[in-house]
Amino acid sequence: MKLNQYIFSQLSITFFPIFFGLFFITSIVFLVKIAALTSVVTINVFELFTMYAYTIPNIIFYTLPISFFISLVISLSKLSSEYELIVITSFGLKPTRILQVFLPVTFVLSVALLIVSLGLIPKTRHLTEQMMTVKKKEANFNIKSSEFGQKFGDWMIYIEDKKENTYSEVKLFKTQDNADQFIVSKTATMQNQEGDLNFLLNNGKLFHFKPDEINQIDFEKMTIADRVNDSEFEIFTDSFNYWKDKIRRNDNVDKFTFYILVSVFPFISLFLVIAFGYYNPRYEKNRSVPWSVLFIVIYYVMADFLSKKIQLNALYIIPPIWMVLCYYVYHRNVKKVY
Repeated sequence: MKLNQYIFSQLSITFFPIFFGLFFITSIVFLVKIAALTSVVTINVFELFTMYAYTIPNIIFYTLPISFFISLVISLSKLSSEYELIVITSFGLKPTRILQVFLPVTFVLSVALLIVSLGLIPKTRHLTEQMMTVKKKEANFNIKSSEFGQKFGDWMIYIEDKKENTYSEVKLFKTQDNADQFIVSKTATMQNQEGDLNFLLNNGKLFHFKPDEINQIDFEKMTIADRVNDSEFEIFTDSFNYWKDKIRRNDNVDKFTFYILVSVFPFISLFLVIAFGYYNPRYEKNRSVPWSVLFIVIYYVMADFLSKKIQLNALYIIPPIWMVLCYYVYHRNVKKVY
């Protein structure tokens, strides 16, 4: 139908500038946060953009529902200001007919947001935490040449020279259980094996001092493994089992609830789009954007507060109340007139 095509063309003209503008601003915020991590760890350009790519689902989740809702309202209000909606209504097309035009695309959008929030965000968050843990380990093992007081796990370590990942004239010392251990090695290299850094020593000697004896071991190769801490990566199989385990342990249930509530926001707020978009420019002023922003803030604050207070119970409390409120605003402002 030509009317549908025309309405969607007006929507696209409004939606894409708003969405890309919010996307760009939010991306800058996330990039600043990522750049701040360089004070803790060292990351190259590729790792920087990899971490940014992990934040894209979050950016989409927080910008898409807001930009879509506002663009719907602005598109209708623009048609109202140019008297096009009045003409359309005069031909017998009620506001609910316009709502039916937006219903399918809004439903698809809400489903897509559910996939992004409940499916992609947990996975990308897991990958980000995994990457940061590895980088922090590497930062803790950043051994410098000709400096005393450095440690590799329980070992005190001293090196005379360092070229990239190769160390020369390495000395390690450790005291444990009333015994001293001292290692001398010609060269050593650092290897990262799935987040665990191993020190590979070549051509050296190990001395083991006890109160009543001294032992010496000559070796060609020796591996010393160590972890920064005992925490291991959280096992992530898929998003369904991730949230199933979280709900079972009552962990991050508020986030699960908030993600769902925000995802369905465009779908359950369609009556507000009609309520704010329809107006007669002869008798009324265009206040669609301020009202839209106000109701977005109200919904997000309510969703955030109740998801923390009553958690999963908010899923069957907020949407019905919000839909009734939206219909009341629509009935009060539009249905009586059009």
